Amino acid sequence: MIETPSGGAIAVDRDVAHAATALYTEHYRPLVRLAALLVRDIATAEEIVQDSFVAVHANWRRLRDSAKASSYLRQCVVNGSRSVLRHRMVADRYVLQPPPDMPSAEQGAIVQLERSAVVAALHGLPPRQREALVLRYYADLSEAQIAAAMGISRGAVKSHTARAMTALRDVLEHEA
Repeated sequence: MIETPSGGAIAVDRDVAHAATALYTEHYRPLVRLAALLVRDIATAEEIVQDSFVAVHANWRRLRDSAKASSYLRQCVVNGSRSVLRHRMVADRYVLQPPPDMPSAEQGAIVQLERSAVVAALHGLPPRQREALVLRYYADLSEAQIAAAMGISRGAVKSHTARAMTALRDVLEHEA
């Protein structure tokens, strides 16, 4: 039993806590980098990953195969990133956000990264194509893992990846 700040107590399954801790230790940083590439914001990426870990931990007993927890976690991160991007689109239609007074160190690093021609071209791709490329070449996932994370067929993964590579090639050759 663990005592909560409100004075209550909750039961903790030590095996689940140990497995979740191991999963967190191994996958937190790569998942934050993945989410940051998708949503273009480190702080939001960290929130998405944290929410995904909470969801995995809360639903641990429902996982049929705990060995697939990392795949489920990755899918949660991709879905959370999509949700954030959809919310941003709606918010941008109705509310003008003032720029921040002072960029953080993380924002400065991301701005520097975005200056890269490849990253700029990547950001110009449609969301599904960008997701397919990031999952394939950044996260180094197989077609089957990408299909599971994106919730699409392997054929669709191949199609999105091929179209994205063609579009990137065209943009980068045009700039050169």
